Amino acid sequence: MAKETGRKLIAQNKKARHDYHILDTYEAGLVLTGTEVKSLRLGRASLVDGFAQLDGGEAWLHNVHIPEYSQGTWTNHAARRKRKLLLHRAEIDKLIGKTQETGHTLVPLQLYFKDGRAKVEIALAKGKKDYDKRQTLREKQDRREAERAMSAARRRARH
Repeated sequence: MAKETGRKLIAQNKKARHDYHILDTYEAGLVLTGTEVKSLRLGRASLVDGFAQLDGGEAWLHNVHIPEYSQGTWTNHAARRKRKLLLHRAEIDKLIGKTQETGHTLVPLQLYFKDGRAKVEIALAKGKKDYDKRQTLREKQDRREAERAMSAARRRARH
């Protein structure tokens, strides 16, 4: 079998960018079982309720749903088990200091294969207040309306 190259997106957490201010992102490897990798290769996973936690100098990913592999036997994995994240010691030490600040948390943004290895992009994030979410939505709508107006003006200019 040929070695994989490039990046193949499996799952994305779009709600995280809506609910949190993203301060910094990190790429981490995942410790997975064989059936988890096979299930991910089928493109099945959900990051919706996922979060990362630092415990005893190690990083752990919680509540990420990787469904059981359909052809798996008794060796199949639990769908929402906690999975170890592979980060450099310096990154973990830095994150320990940052997450102890009030309101900071670690959320997964993307799950993907990079050169055949499963990776997760985690973000150091700070929760948004309701008015921040409304402000973000308003800016997004304003930007969309401005683009629509510009494209309509371009169309009129061409004719």
